[in-house]
Amino acid sequence: MTSPAPTPRPGDQLASTVCGTRVVVVRAPADRQPALTCGGAPMTAAADAPPAPPESGVPVTLLGKRYVDADGTLELLCTSPGTGELACDGVPMTLKAAKPLPASD
Repeated sequence: MTSPAPTPRPGDQLASTVCGTRVVVVRAPADRQPALTCGGAPMTAAADAPPAPPESGVPVTLLGKRYVDADGTLELLCTSPGTGELACDGVPMTLKAAKPLPASD
């Protein structure tokens, strides 16, 4: 059995234990230890994760997209899509919106 990931730090690679989702931590809060889950199960260090189970259905986490928590203090980059939903402390994470480019008048 795998143990939950320790406090996430930028650069950490995490994997889901219930689907094929894998992420890299881009930004993490220094003052708290958020509980990261995917599909309702705790995420683990990618090196310790079991092989991803076969999936059917539409991916919920999308390859190359960034996800942020409600405070905007935790940011994850999806490196492998999956059918599980990412959550931080029980609250679903949202897709980070792209910054608009300045006008080139």
